Amino acid sequence: MNEEFDFDTLAIRTGIHRSAFNEHSEALYLTSSYVFKNAQQAADRFGNREPGNIYSRFTNPTVTAFQERLAALEGGEACIATASGMSAILSTVMGLLKAGDHIVASRSVFGSTVQLLVNIMGRFGIETTFVPLSDIAAWKNAIRPNTRMFFVETPANPTMELVDIAALSVVARTAAVTLVVDNCFCTPALQRPLALGADLVIHSATKYLDGQGRVLGGAIVGSRQLLMDGGIYQFLRTAGPTLSAFNAWVCLKGLETLKLRMEAQSKNAQALAEWLERHPAVARVYYPGLPSHPQYELACRQQSRGGAIVTFDVVGGQAEAWRIIDATEVISITGNLGDTKSTITHPATTTHGRISQAERQAAGIGPGMIRISVGLESVHALQSDLARGLG
Repeated sequence: MNEEFDFDTLAIRTGIHRSAFNEHSEALYLTSSYVFKNAQQAADRFGNREPGNIYSRFTNPTVTAFQERLAALEGGEACIATASGMSAILSTVMGLLKAGDHIVASRSVFGSTVQLLVNIMGRFGIETTFVPLSDIAAWKNAIRPNTRMFFVETPANPTMELVDIAALSVVARTAAVTLVVDNCFCTPALQRPLALGADLVIHSATKYLDGQGRVLGGAIVGSRQLLMDGGIYQFLRTAGPTLSAFNAWVCLKGLETLKLRMEAQSKNAQALAEWLERHPAVARVYYPGLPSHPQYELACRQQSRGGAIVTFDVVGGQAEAWRIIDATEVISITGNLGDTKSTITHPATTTHGRISQAERQAAGIGPGMIRISVGLESVHALQSDLARGLG
């Protein structure tokens, strides 16, 4: 696909490989394996002497179509799709690092990411140091001779804190460290980390890339050297944390409406954040699109919109937060996000409930915090639903 095409066209037209039936919509290939013309072709495929599909653990036309489309949207050379967002992170770490290596990560990353880096990777001799996300000096000071990776989420889940990707990329490049950016909250519709200097982009395709809460999926986007030659593809091919063809097809179709959804949901989120900021029962609102956000200027430079996640603290702590959540009738009480249906959760006892209280405090996650993933319902309906508990 011509690289000069705009985002909207790439989201619709990239990754189309029509079969002999010449179908218009992208085909769904539900097969575990592929038939070879003869023994020689089979040997050549397995020996990487001839391109082509071999086995759907690591080659599938539908998955390939999704990979090509997402890579085009992120501005990357290649993409590897995985079974979930967490398996994308696992594949990145296992594919690029070894025992004795060191990671520097933001202390405000997703709770399951903390568990993966500390409790699982730590058992294999990969150590992680956590630093404040926005403090560039802290990242620089945390570098050791064996540091091989920086891992960040920006905006962070659920505090909506940002890091200057371009500034952090300079630190990473100077130290020969791979900068990995989780772009789940913005997607390439609002932010393109590779263009700002990141080496790899991580996605939980489960969220906005699907966009309707239907399937699980993950993806890693970046250079061919890091993905295909650096060990990530070999890990996926051998270990098999693979995206299924059906889930790839769902996410592939989701990419067609990604920009439309992200812009509409961000518009709703902006209006809801402004309304919450004026409410007397709300102590603080965390939303990059608000001038009151401490990194508002960075958000305006780095993102095209504020995004569709609004987090806020309520007066009264956990008891009051739970009461507000339980009073909702429209917004779904669930830990997922990125859906066209708005969702609400209490991070301290759900998504970040497995990390320690001290870790939550360091990440800025308090007992009165509520996170809303704003969907496509009317803003009036969402405000009325929250007003029932807020008073």
